[in-house]
Amino acid sequence: MNELEKYFDLLWPINRSLTGEGNRKTLKILSEIIDLDIKEVPSGTTCFDWTIPPEWNIREAWIKDENGKIVVNFADNNLHLLGYSTPMHAKMPLAELKPNLYSLPDYPEVIPYLTSYYKERWGFCMSNNQLKSLKEGIYEVYIDSDLNPKGSLTYGEAILKGNSDKEVLFSTYICHPSMANNELSGPLVTSFIYKALKEMGNLKYTYRFLFVPETIGSIMYLSKNGAHMKDKLIAGYTVTCIGDPGNFTYKRSRIGNSLGDRAAELVLKQTENKYTIKDFFPSGSDERQYCSPGFNLPVGSLMRTMYGLYKEYHTSADNKSFISFDAMQGSIDKYLEIVKLIELNEFYINSMPYCEPQLGKRGLYPTLGSQKNQAKFVEALLWFLNYSDGSHDLIEIIDKSGLHYAEFFDIISKCREAGLIS
Repeated sequence: MNELEKYFDLLWPINRSLTGEGNRKTLKILSEIIDLDIKEVPSGTTCFDWTIPPEWNIREAWIKDENGKIVVNFADNNLHLLGYSTPMHAKMPLAELKPNLYSLPDYPEVIPYLTSYYKERWGFCMSNNQLKSLKEGIYEVYIDSDLNPKGSLTYGEAILKGNSDKEVLFSTYICHPSMANNELSGPLVTSFIYKALKEMGNLKYTYRFLFVPETIGSIMYLSKNGAHMKDKLIAGYTVTCIGDPGNFTYKRSRIGNSLGDRAAELVLKQTENKYTIKDFFPSGSDERQYCSPGFNLPVGSLMRTMYGLYKEYHTSADNKSFISFDAMQGSIDKYLEIVKLIELNEFYINSMPYCEPQLGKRGLYPTLGSQKNQAKFVEALLWFLNYSDGSHDLIEIIDKSGLHYAEFFDIISKCREAGLIS
């Protein structure tokens, strides 16, 4: 079993929500991979137009029929309970119970994922087949939960310091109970990106990693740190829906052509046969908070199959069998390629701009005329030197050349060593 699968299995049973012990357990487990600073924000804290809700915890929830048989049990699948359900213990006929039961008639075999964060109610979710099988009679409903106004919202943050105080953001969320692609793929991919960058060391930029409950978490974080991010952030990504085997989708930031957008799109263009680029739209995940007009941060989102576009989305079918750990590792690798391009991107200046420099005497040109195994290197080198005029950055040069970005990585260090660029 690889590490991704090991941590997936540890995290899968935990009931996560906007707040609660499940989020703390999740962050504690992820702290084995990433050096998280786990923080608490009190319920009732104002964050722009929002307020941190009471902390919700659930211990037990079920429905019994009149023979005492449990027909729906939160212990079997934590999607069975409507998120943020209020405490309840009562007996009632099926007709009175049904308005509090939720299913998906178009997908009769799956349990829907539903929440009621900001309006107090209770409810249970089940497959439509199960709902139709319920017989008339008296049912007992039991929900052992609490909503604590003196609780808190829990989030995690990790920062990898680079040589520059300019930052790249990776933001993901920890608020969905037992969903594989639309929950655990994001925190796992983000954690292993951190691990790889930490091992890489000597980073140019500083990298900020956030694990927050979706929407309210990013709003809270921006209310505390938005001014800093406006000043320091040069690129960022919301990491979600990144574990299925589908083709990649990149959703641009509101800016549309930020450094993060350009790097992600160039990597996809040169490494993927099929992928989708979408302009920013003001719904989706936390990128819509980072890209709200008051901040307009350069935050996009690299996904695989986008949220809402696969039938398993927000249902019990978004489970371990839907994702691929090989695809998840591929997503980590793709993000790391994008980071490498961001790290190397600069406006370089050719220190010998009057005609071509004599490359042979610097060991940068083959001495036996044309050698095919050197041809790509020389072509990329000439492109790089010609356009290193202070007005074209590396990404633009690579895109103009049509050559693979990897061809340029060695060239930069070799040209530096030869004193050809600054």
